[in-house]
Amino acid sequence: MSSQADINKLFWHSRRGMLELDVLLVPFLKEAYSDLPDEDKQRYERLLECEDTDMFQWFMQKSVPEDPDLARIVKIILDRVQPKYD
Repeated sequence: MSSQADINKLFWHSRRGMLELDVLLVPFLKEAYSDLPDEDKQRYERLLECEDTDMFQWFMQKSVPEDPDLARIVKIILDRVQPKYD
């Protein structure tokens, strides 16, 4: 997906109505999505097809997606918002 119409569609699918998800997904889409490799963009699009309750569990780190592709995009999003300490 690369056209403005496609990005707009992703934006609306990224708005979940659950604040905890919205504050992760919307900024990620606006600020990081365009820099992702195509494979990770596809993973993000698949992530948006998941249930909010599942995503909430993943982003609150109470569970991990069984699908390795979904686990990868969840980790990418979490790594972006969590400070890294050495």
